[in-house]
Amino acid sequence: MYLLDSTVITSASDLSTASGCEFAFARKLDVLLGRIPAATTEPDAMLQRTATLGDAHELRVLQSYRERFGAGVVEIDRPNLRDAAAIEAALALSRDAFASGADVVFQATFFDGSFIGFADFIVREDTPDGIRYRVQDTKLARSAKVSALLQLAAYAEQLEKIGIIPADTVELLLGNGVVSEHRLRDILPVYRKRRARLADLVAGRQADSMATAWGDERYLACGRCDTCEEQVQSTRDVLLVAGLRVTQRAKLRAENVTTIDQLAERSSPVPGIAGATLAALQQQAALQLAPHDPISDAPRWQVAERTAFAALPEPDDGDIFFDFEGDPLHHEGSTWGLDYLFGLVEPDGTFRPFWAHDLAAERQTLIDFLDFVVKRRARHPALHIYHYASYERSHLLSLAARHGVGEEIIDDLLRANVLVDLYPIVKRGLRIGSRSYSLKKLEPLYMGNEQRSGVANAADSIAEYVHYRELIEAGESDAAARVLADIASYNAYDCLSTLRLRDWLRQIAPQTETETETAAFGAAAVLPELPIAAALREPDPVYLELMAVLEHIPPGQRTADDNALALASAAIDYHRREAKTFWWGHFSRLANPLPEWADTRDVLVIDQVSVEQDWFREGRQSTDRRVLRVSGTVAPGSSIKKESNPFLVYDLPAPPIDVKVAPGSRLAHNRSEIVEVLSPTEFLITERLSKGAEQFDDLPVALAPSSPPDPGTQVGAISEWGRAVLTALPAMLPDAALDILRRVPPRVVGKGGIALGLDPVHGGDTAAALRNTLLKLDRSYLAVQGPPGTGKTFTGSRLIVDLVQNHGWRVGVVAQSHAAVENMLAGIVKAGLDPVLVGKKPRGGDEQVKVPWRGPADGKFGSFSAPGFVLGGTAWVFSNANSVPRDALDLLVVDEAGQFSLASTIACSVAATRLLLLGDPQQLPQVSQGSHPEPIDVSALGWLSKGHDVLPPEFGYFLATSWRMHAAVCAPVSELSYEGKLLSHASERSLAGIEPGLHPRPTPHWGNSTFSPEEADAVVAIVGEVLGKPWVSAGTTRPLEQSNIIVVAPYNAQVELLRERLTTSGFADIPVGTVDKFQGREAAVAILSVTASSAEDAPRGLEFILLANRLNVGISRAQWAAYLVYSPTILENLPTSAAGLAQLSAFIRLVETPPLERKRMLD
Repeated sequence: MYLLDSTVITSASDLSTASGCEFAFARKLDVLLGRIPAATTEPDAMLQRTATLGDAHELRVLQSYRERFGAGVVEIDRPNLRDAAAIEAALALSRDAFASGADVVFQATFFDGSFIGFADFIVREDTPDGIRYRVQDTKLARSAKVSALLQLAAYAEQLEKIGIIPADTVELLLGNGVVSEHRLRDILPVYRKRRARLADLVAGRQADSMATAWGDERYLACGRCDTCEEQVQSTRDVLLVAGLRVTQRAKLRAENVTTIDQLAERSSPVPGIAGATLAALQQQAALQLAPHDPISDAPRWQVAERTAFAALPEPDDGDIFFDFEGDPLHHEGSTWGLDYLFGLVEPDGTFRPFWAHDLAAERQTLIDFLDFVVKRRARHPALHIYHYASYERSHLLSLAARHGVGEEIIDDLLRANVLVDLYPIVKRGLRIGSRSYSLKKLEPLYMGNEQRSGVANAADSIAEYVHYRELIEAGESDAAARVLADIASYNAYDCLSTLRLRDWLRQIAPQTETETETAAFGAAAVLPELPIAAALREPDPVYLELMAVLEHIPPGQRTADDNALALASAAIDYHRREAKTFWWGHFSRLANPLPEWADTRDVLVIDQVSVEQDWFREGRQSTDRRVLRVSGTVAPGSSIKKESNPFLVYDLPAPPIDVKVAPGSRLAHNRSEIVEVLSPTEFLITERLSKGAEQFDDLPVALAPSSPPDPGTQVGAISEWGRAVLTALPAMLPDAALDILRRVPPRVVGKGGIALGLDPVHGGDTAAALRNTLLKLDRSYLAVQGPPGTGKTFTGSRLIVDLVQNHGWRVGVVAQSHAAVENMLAGIVKAGLDPVLVGKKPRGGDEQVKVPWRGPADGKFGSFSAPGFVLGGTAWVFSNANSVPRDALDLLVVDEAGQFSLASTIACSVAATRLLLLGDPQQLPQVSQGSHPEPIDVSALGWLSKGHDVLPPEFGYFLATSWRMHAAVCAPVSELSYEGKLLSHASERSLAGIEPGLHPRPTPHWGNSTFSPEEADAVVAIVGEVLGKPWVSAGTTRPLEQSNIIVVAPYNAQVELLRERLTTSGFADIPVGTVDKFQGREAAVAILSVTASSAEDAPRGLEFILLANRLNVGISRAQWAAYLVYSPTILENLPTSAAGLAQLSAFIRLVETPPLERKRMLD
């Protein structure tokens, strides 16, 4: 940013600055306009060196283009930025180069009066549609950064302004030789938003003669950057208080509490902040205001929870103090993240670094580190590995899962409580008068004169490591070695700091004074065996043998068949990893502070709990039980269901519950049952005692997720299948599930074994094409993607009836849920199959539920007497050879295969010779608990569709006609999720006075997180607009009723608020829920509430609320009109990743596509 005469000229880099913090940008502009003095900054040697290396990278690319195109490369000299005539001359030369048809234009100049830019390379492409120019930029980075993508979009837009058509994609030429390609449509909407906001900021500052003041509500302040930090300190802002969130700051400011001093003295409640939370913040503020130690400058501290110190073991000579350094943005292929340094310090101060500079080395480094630990434990059986915060523990688990090595060793370390996280001990046990509880900020308490130097924090470590890679790639090995030494020094200090913290905590640990506390301090040192099925406790030999086949093949050199074998091995170990992930997560939660559970799915942090009925026994009950009413905060995406058995969590000192946990951890048991769901955040729970246990008055502080169901025969079925795959090697077993893993087209054969393709669809009769293809399928699969309203169940049921009636096929129907299976079975009976030929075991054994089929109800293949029939069930049925013998079925239909994991697909596949995958991966995704070395947890259809929104035609059929949605609703859904290929053929319908289609409703609000009164009011207003309007459907006209409307929200708190507001307004019969409750449903009108005010307010980020699958399901429920209620501030976010950029761009297109363009899409 600079001044040309009196005009402020901006560039693409200013977009990122302004997006990161508008206040900082405004202050920077104030400096430019002479209103405040510039801050003095030291030259950044690393940035200067990086710029030099970047220039060298750019010149290498330029030379390659010179050698390839010769005179076809036009090079434009960069003009003097403060000479308007020189800029215009360079702009004219750039235009002439494009007009002449140059092959490559280097440093093309763009200037539109307020924006200036110089594109590294713009390369000509000759396409069937004419000449296009692709924008390229060279970057030393190893991954695409958002700032670079915005720069590319800026140049593409400037091309359009001078009449040149840009290519549909842009490219970053990265320092590691990778070309990172991105669609312009995934960048331009966000770029244009940021460019418009930048122009507003510049205009606003130029019109205002005063410098920007802290707290000016016209500008968003991040509260974290150096510019904000200066103001936070000088104004004594409440952001100085450790743990205080920006959303809490807004609530405090609304009550005129703006400083840390005012917060410390606050005596009255603050609306929107729970009393206990406010009290904790006040205590924290008061401690921070207390004077520091005059000699060491250490902050004041006090013990908060005595029992937290029970997690501190006795010291041992073999103890290790451990710290990772990792770069989350490093990626190789589709794998992200690299832990490049495993560092540890021994009690005598010896530092041992284990380095990894790529994923292959990371695997070996993990092996070497664990080998060191195992050998050291053999010499020192009582050793512990200390770390600070959960990164080390969680990454050891994820690295072992990623690389498929060391999992048993890490399990043993966890079960024996060898890993000791000091962070939860500090956070629960102490309140410290420090603005941050980071290790660095606590060091004045215990490090004395051993001060840090060089690399200062983890972010600096990552930046330095990236710089190291750049130096290596540039051949600067000596400079690279110096950088690596600095990183090692920083890591060694962190490890030493962890050692000193351990010693200090032991020194200050309070003495136990009561029998209960003594019991807590003497808790079990070793956890019991994980409560998982015996079959899951040890690795399956088949898994180990398949791993051995691939052991010497680097992931980057695998063939498609190698990848399929890797998936097969991961499938065999799938359920073991899922179970272990749940239980280690469960035990970790019990040790961590309650506030840190807030974003964990299916966790309820209890705000209020009461005893509805105290301990009692009825009838023949042999144990005591009581009924509790609990309510509280539930994480987004949670689904706590009736009859589930959540864990009840108790604080220490805990009641007399016979459960072993790690020292200092809370206690939890799941002798409970949800007997009534009063609301998404309020439940009635029955709690039972174990036999002979004494009663207690303690009340739980949280509900934690139920333990996962026992996978039963699925484990053995997958192992059996894996053994068959292994036995067939080196040939690939002809098998439906393996074909899916290999991503090979269905094996269709004709007479004489001649390979054939899929049958074409004639006259719109997809069921006939499916039947003809299935009849020629040779131990393979067929896939069908059915978007919302395309008649997936209609087509599937009629196909199954045809195969059973006319070909005597024995067909199974499996899905993730009983409800989905039963929906298909009902469709089959409705389509004309004799109900006696359709059977399914009732869910939960409840035979009182009326169903339209009358076949065998025991879930067994052998109970059918007819040659052809349909058997429904879940994966537990079809993986069980006692229920369905191996290969007994002619066809297994996997319904909702977009949500059915590859592992479950394999487990069921053993029952049939053919598989039909029926579903839509563009709807709600498959949910998995565990980390797996291969993507075996993705859905079967999602795997086949990998990288595409629409199933590639070689794998099966795409149902391209929606019979539900009006064309005006279908068009945005098609563009969002189906590459524009989903079309509408809805029946004649109309809603008088309401235009069909998507109706965005921007609704301004601020500071809302999981509920928004403003959006709730907007929803009520929309209901008032549409309710009672004449609704024409299926040839009849009647007033639109409440049952013809559905309301969808992402958070349970908003669902609850919406129900309350709708009920109060007289609309109590309108269904309201999260989007998963409405999958498969339809209504004349669908209303979606996005809820969160901004990206900062969204508990799980915009990635959760703007997920295309979620929006797709919500909007596509509508037959006539869909309303999207959202805060405009959401559009002002700048994501931090290319994927986030594409997601927000898609949402912007959804809500801001002009009506005329929507009409053009329909035409």
